[in-house]
Amino acid sequence: MPFINSNDGTQIYYKDWGSGQPIVFSHGWPLSSDDWDPQMMFFLNHGYRVIGVDRRGHGRSEQVADGHDMDHYADDLAAVVNHLDLHDAIHVGHSTGGGEVARYLGRHGESRVARAVLISAVPPIMVKSEANPEGTPKEVFDDFQAKLAANRSGFYRDIASGPFYGFNVPGVEPQEALIENWWRQGMMGGAKAAYDSIVAFSQTDFTGDLQKITVPTLVMHGDNDQVVPFHDAGPLTAKLVRNATLKSYQGYPHGMITTQHEVINRDLLEWLRS
Repeated sequence: MPFINSNDGTQIYYKDWGSGQPIVFSHGWPLSSDDWDPQMMFFLNHGYRVIGVDRRGHGRSEQVADGHDMDHYADDLAAVVNHLDLHDAIHVGHSTGGGEVARYLGRHGESRVARAVLISAVPPIMVKSEANPEGTPKEVFDDFQAKLAANRSGFYRDIASGPFYGFNVPGVEPQEALIENWWRQGMMGGAKAAYDSIVAFSQTDFTGDLQKITVPTLVMHGDNDQVVPFHDAGPLTAKLVRNATLKSYQGYPHGMITTQHEVINRDLLEWLRS
């Protein structure tokens, strides 16, 4: 399996398929690059080179004890980009991966980047504060950490069968295969990485990173996102990025890249070709 060593020696796993303009996919918490299967297969078949990266401590990457913060995530992503010598790349991030993409652009610049896509992404900042009064209370994320530490397997099962895909919404039929695949990906990674990453995705302020982005950026967000609420994310991000396009989806959940992948893939391809 292909691995590279990041700046601090951490082994990072990646997939690299096809040829053409590269699309680099950054996954959400606590998953792996496998979460992008519907997108990687779709864009591979449309002539793109697709690259998926397992975040440190997640998936097949090394389960190190430290470095589970956005600066390290961005540096790990940069290490893969530099190793593969990617240019004119399209960076696509979902959820926590959207934060990773924003921090990568803010920290490493845009010289290798053509476009960016933030889907159901955590920026600008999730946690509630005086500066972000509409955010999610910190106690919610503290509870996430407590449940993960006590029973990670059960906690993951509850998330996948409930708010992540909107399977707790009346009239929505749960899809057992998706629940099991979410659980499988989460359990592949390390508990310490997932625990620390809750702080990283909820408390990191990406405002400065978003303001540095100048490449065309597509912001895609469902208005029934129970994990990263629409009102506190997508529209605010689109206002901060100077060359952004906001596309909202009525009734779509946080995990819409999976449950509504046909629509998301179609819209993303149309935007890339525009």
